[in-house]
Amino acid sequence: MKTIAVIGAGTMGNGIAHTFAQSGFVVKLIDVSEKSLDKGMATIAANLDRMLAKGTISAEEVAKTITNIITYTDIKDGVVGADLVVEAATENVELKLNIFKQLNEACSHNTILATNTSSISITQIGAVVAHPERVIGMHFMNPVPIMKLVEIIRGYNTSDEVTKIIMDLSEKLGKTPVEVNDYPGFVANRILMPMLNEAIETLYNKVAGVYEIDTVMKLGMGHPMGPLQLADFIGLDVCLAILNVMYEGFKNPKYAPCPLLVNMVRAGKLGVKSGEGFYDYSESKKAEKISKQFILS
Repeated sequence: MKTIAVIGAGTMGNGIAHTFAQSGFVVKLIDVSEKSLDKGMATIAANLDRMLAKGTISAEEVAKTITNIITYTDIKDGVVGADLVVEAATENVELKLNIFKQLNEACSHNTILATNTSSISITQIGAVVAHPERVIGMHFMNPVPIMKLVEIIRGYNTSDEVTKIIMDLSEKLGKTPVEVNDYPGFVANRILMPMLNEAIETLYNKVAGVYEIDTVMKLGMGHPMGPLQLADFIGLDVCLAILNVMYEGFKNPKYAPCPLLVNMVRAGKLGVKSGEGFYDYSESKKAEKISKQFILS
């Protein structure tokens, strides 16, 4: 494998593109607009600069990583010559099915088609393409360049050969691949999302406040980040989408999203990406924090 196409230049897509490019692959990064691509490339450049400042990467490696990435706004153009396509679009089943239908038309039958979905059935996605044995899940963790885990999800038709290729490829990226089977939420989110939802329920029921809930889980359970802060970081809309997939898939009320989560998403309070979730990430809040730090120093 030499050429990788990545669909989606958002948080996960640009992280996946960065990781492959840094490992020496030619990466074709695809999104619907130049604006999205520019934003994704700016994020990659900023992350590389941070790595350079920490001494974990050389200036030459930074330049080579950026050079390895080519951007496209058209799927048909972007996937030409790709050995592997990794779809990293929004966690929406209809959107993903539409993308894979396009890939079925634009890619050769030898191209492996992977999805970064965190909850949607690989079998369902594979059903819309010819040769579904080449469809597999590659669920990277955020931030992709740093986190070691990749959940490798086999659909009902995914072949042993394709699974081995993707497991080996993940190791070449410096990741630790873990093979799991195709059930809603897989392993990571099947365990994580009910915990986050329960933390939101705890807040909703006024058992404790945001800071208190997160502090208990950080200091008492050894979590590096509290569940409400983590939900903000993931995106409350993404958390809601994953819970809905699991609720529909299992028909079990324990996966039903908390009404507070539903209302926050409806109100546009999505976490870090929108500037406000359970915490305030607005520019005014950042300025206030910097000002306090200046005064204390």
